[in-house]
Parts: sequence; structure tokens; C-alpha cells
Amino acid sequence: MSIPGASAAAAQTLNAPLHPAGLSAANALGLTTQNPKRPEYATPAPGPPTALRNAVIHTGRPVARAALSTEEGAILEILRERARSSDLPPEETIRRLEQALSDKERYRRLVTAAMAEPPRVRAMLGALGQDLNMPQALLQRLRRTLNPLSRFDFGNLDALPDARDWQAG
Repeated sequence: MSIPGASAAAAQTLNAPLHPAGLSAANALGLTTQNPKRPEYATPAPGPPTALRNAVIHTGRPVARAALSTEEGAILEILRERARSSDLPPEETIRRLEQALSDKERYRRLVTAAMAEPPRVRAMLGALGQDLNMPQALLQRLRRTLNPLSRFDFGNLDALPDARDWQAG
């Protein structure tokens, strides 16, 4: 039996969910082998938890993330930052994200949580889902929330085959 990591132990003392962000999220998803000097997390809480004084904490994330797993929260954080923390080539980054999103139930949970995220996150999640042949009902749910005149910076995910269909520009 192994002992829990520092982030897992700290998360148990918090009232709000805590998900890895930045390099911490990229590391959790296998997009980098780097470990940041100061771990980075995101939480819907209005203020940073005192248990993690040495960490970078992004507060005020959507409450819709409360039911997500650590990996699911990390996926949303990677999409939020356009996969800038990935050390892998764009095609490999996309492959790994699609591998993490391949479960339809997980994808459904992320679509539900993404309704409270910025539009570019919903657009990237839609492009990933379209490439994975996710149910049209889920893809339409995302598409209906996007202004058809908007264009989004997909960053490292610009190489998605369906990026243009989802307003990458």
C-alpha cells in the first residue's frame, strides 16, 4: 500500500474540488515528464486553500467541475490553456487527449461541465469529440453554445482534423 501524494492528501482537507492545472495537469495526463517547482491547481473555491501555500492556485473555476475526477479536471485545464504545457508534438498531444476522452460516459461528463467553461474550451472539446465519433447529441449540445461568427485559438490543438469545423482560426 503506497502513501497518498501531497496533492491527494491536501485535497482531502478541502471543501472544494482541486484539479491539477498547467504543468501539473500536463504531467498527470502524460503530456510532459516535467514536474513544476511549485505545483499548480485549479479550484472553484473563491480563495486558495491554506494547506497548499507553496502551490500556484487558480481560484474561481466553474462549480460544474465538482463532480469531475482529477484526470477529467486536468483535461479541462489543458483545453483552457490550449495544450501549451504539452512537450509532445501536436499530433501526439491530440492522440493522448483522445485516448483520455475515448469513454463516452467520461466525454458526457466533460460536455456537461464544459457548459460553464469559455467557448474555446467547448469548441476544442467538440473537435476532439467529432474526431472520436462521439454521439451527435453531445456534439450538437456543444455546437449550440458557440457563436457562429467567433473564431478560437486552438493553440497546439490546431492540428485537430475537425478544428476548422469547430471555428478554429
